[in-house]
Amino acid sequence: MDSSVYVYVEDVRGEGLQPVLDRVAGYGVTGVTVAAAYHRTRDVTPHGSSRVTIRRDGVHFLPPADLFGGLRLVPPVQAGAEEAPLAALRRATAERGLKLHGWTVFLHSVTLGDVHPDVTVRNCFGDRGSLADLCPSHPDVRLYAVALARAVARQGVDSVVAEGLHFGAFGHGYHHERSFVALGPMDLFLIGLCFCDFCMRRAADLGVDAEAARHECARIVGGVLDGDPPAEGEVTRAALTAYAGPEVVAYARARSEAVTSLVSEIAAAVADEGSRLVFLDGTGAVKGYADGLPSPVLAAHDAWQLGVDVVALGDLVPSLGVLGYARDAARVADDVGAYRRSTGKERELRVVLRPGPPDTDSADRLAAKVRAVRAAGADAVDFYAYGLMPYPILDRIPAALSS
Repeated sequence: MDSSVYVYVEDVRGEGLQPVLDRVAGYGVTGVTVAAAYHRTRDVTPHGSSRVTIRRDGVHFLPPADLFGGLRLVPPVQAGAEEAPLAALRRATAERGLKLHGWTVFLHSVTLGDVHPDVTVRNCFGDRGSLADLCPSHPDVRLYAVALARAVARQGVDSVVAEGLHFGAFGHGYHHERSFVALGPMDLFLIGLCFCDFCMRRAADLGVDAEAARHECARIVGGVLDGDPPAEGEVTRAALTAYAGPEVVAYARARSEAVTSLVSEIAAAVADEGSRLVFLDGTGAVKGYADGLPSPVLAAHDAWQLGVDVVALGDLVPSLGVLGYARDAARVADDVGAYRRSTGKERELRVVLRPGPPDTDSADRLAAKVRAVRAAGADAVDFYAYGLMPYPILDRIPAALSS
């Protein structure tokens, strides 16, 4: 079974290229998935050269002038990019017979959003309140995303692993988030919808009354901000219809056209550069990243909330990535099964598991998850992430793969 370990360039730089690859190869995986373009974080890195690592928005290579020349949006460049760390990693993995995948964060960048707030999502009140979230409907964002995909593919990677290539969720839009208002799940969803001119025009072209949807969202969320009780319960299409009306649901569903068409462009661009696209659906992270306890509705069935049409993408991309962020092996298997039914048998399904906290508390639990996702139809299992997990946690991987 194909498999890889997610790795940061900072891991390789701090510990040394050969020592990192020695360890990764020892886990029995077939490849490395390296963060070629990443976003701003502060991470506890238990075996890094520093025990707390600050990562910044940007790419670990020099952006090709023929791709970004004349574009308004250009990715920030990470320190040390001039040393070509991805090229060195490509050579070293090839010598060992390992695949190299280019992990790329597309539409989540505080740096770009802060400089160009007009390309970020605009909520129902007209606020640019999520500067980290670039809107996939904006023409400049779409040009940037295609250029970024081509640039990563040119690093010689076997695949471009696309993270954040869809709309974001309101709860992950900045870095110090504060709200002392009791907003329910549906209110958070409504305030996270983008009503920029480009999103509204796309929805209107599909026959949706976008202005009516915006007005209704502002009325409902504004009422809660003024003291009305929030709605409880999961965000489902039926519950949202009852809470906000059919026009809002139609508007939310129309967003998938922007995502699907952009993914289609990027898949073609990546293939033109001699690589292939792996689309990571972020829904599993929205549901279970914090604690591994996702709400009952399966991730594939909630993907529409991020503008992801799993069925449509199953016809467009060669590979779909599933984030298996749940403690229970049966739940992870159910998620994989739902994606498999939606995409058919022809598409590769790659499942990302965390070998340690917060959702894997033992080697036996990790092995049970690997067995479960294999039985549910997964083609590959990847492990997140080398620099974030202590060595004893990472040492669970070989037994899990061979179980």
